[in-house]
Amino acid sequence: MTLPLVPHPTSVREHDAPAFRVGDRVGITGDDAATEVLRRGLARVAGATAERGEGIRLEIVPGRPAESYAIEAGSRGVLVTGADPAGLFYAAHTLVQLLRRDDTGWHVPAVSIADGPRFAYRGVMLDVARHFFDVDTVCAWIDRAAALKMNHLHLHLSDDQGWRIALPSRPELAARASQTAIGHDRGGHYTAADYRRIVTHAAQRHMTVVPEIDMPGHTHAVGLAYPELVAEPVITDDVRTAVETFGGGLPRTGTPYQGLAVGFSSLRIADPATDRFVTDVFTDLAALTPGPYLHLGGDEALGTDPALFASFVARATEVITALGKTPVAWHEAGAAEALAPGTVGQYWGLATPADGMDDKARRFVTGGGSLILSPADAVYLDMKPEPDFPLGLTWANGHTSVRRAYEWEPADVIDGIAETDILGVEAPLWTETVRTAEDIDALAFPRVAAAAEAAWSPAMRDSPERTWESFRSRVGAQGPRWRAEGIRYHASEEIPWV
Repeated sequence: MTLPLVPHPTSVREHDAPAFRVGDRVGITGDDAATEVLRRGLARVAGATAERGEGIRLEIVPGRPAESYAIEAGSRGVLVTGADPAGLFYAAHTLVQLLRRDDTGWHVPAVSIADGPRFAYRGVMLDVARHFFDVDTVCAWIDRAAALKMNHLHLHLSDDQGWRIALPSRPELAARASQTAIGHDRGGHYTAADYRRIVTHAAQRHMTVVPEIDMPGHTHAVGLAYPELVAEPVITDDVRTAVETFGGGLPRTGTPYQGLAVGFSSLRIADPATDRFVTDVFTDLAALTPGPYLHLGGDEALGTDPALFASFVARATEVITALGKTPVAWHEAGAAEALAPGTVGQYWGLATPADGMDDKARRFVTGGGSLILSPADAVYLDMKPEPDFPLGLTWANGHTSVRRAYEWEPADVIDGIAETDILGVEAPLWTETVRTAEDIDALAFPRVAAAAEAAWSPAMRDSPERTWESFRSRVGAQGPRWRAEGIRYHASEEIPWV
């Protein structure tokens, strides 16, 4: 029987031997942080109380690849070793998934597991600009993603509908540009203390925060605070169609925008005031962010002159690099030939590229950078999972079923890109239709588990368990655990739920 593990480990061998029995009380020794993860999991899933003592031992054993771990379980006990604290953290989550129940109670089967990540960057994104989410909701999303061995949280902190972080050099952004959201919903922003809480919570779960300030497009809200920095909205047929379909009205200078249209806004490029703004914003953001990445957006600047766009993203990547950070940009920025060396591109085109999007993505690699893969018709969690689902959109090649979210291969998306050129995989959740924590769960689960497996597990060609039938069975077994954790997942009919 396939063990119900998601994402699936590199190597699993189940032994024909007695299991380790988990009674009402379980002895645990070793690393305090991993012990706490396991203690909570044992209590939540098996109702067992963990105490200091023999039974399960958790140790850090350096010398193996980063984030890797091993589990040896038998009737006499369980030995869990991690190459580093992150590896031990992920091992503790795997051990919780191993818990099974039979007629005599809970147990861990006799098993040998050796595991480690395929990609260094395994991310989820939460758009807090279209709809705002408080710190507790963001932290809950971190917990859910980290349990699936994701290690980066990309926060989309600005867009046409609102600005979501207070910066000391530009206080008017939080004061004047943060109050609104899509559909006349309430906005909000994070103070420096709020942002530090998110960063700290993430770090405790071995997750790095990647903040995004989107520019030069998606900047209508900037004009509410600094009107001199933004150009007049460019109203195209696509913008009018979006308004006709979703409402929200046409964007107007100086008026908060609460619709779903994109591509109409732009900063005033080649203006010294704009250059000072960009420098101020990323300087403040770098000071608040201990992680290595700052995301500058660079997508859907449809009303911006291409030459000006190219000069802008080149300058923005230069500013970020000078701050000691690595720039990340959506793949459209690959149109610029003068990006700072080492800039990371994030590809959001389809799993089968169209319209030259793959050409732009390849330019990041030729410039000494790497790629994060987020094909919209595979891992955009905001796409409807079913045609009539009440949440989500369908612009990325229709609805995205769980099976389609699973059956894609990162190394096959862009021709000419080697696996070593891929930094990792990220599953974005845009929030045009997402208003609550329950909405996040409903759209993300179970498809975020498919993204986690693409990011962590071996390629399909390299593992007999990397199949749709295996995955749907293993995900179905997560149902009771997810319910115990309060995850309001969508019970897709594609999955045989336990």
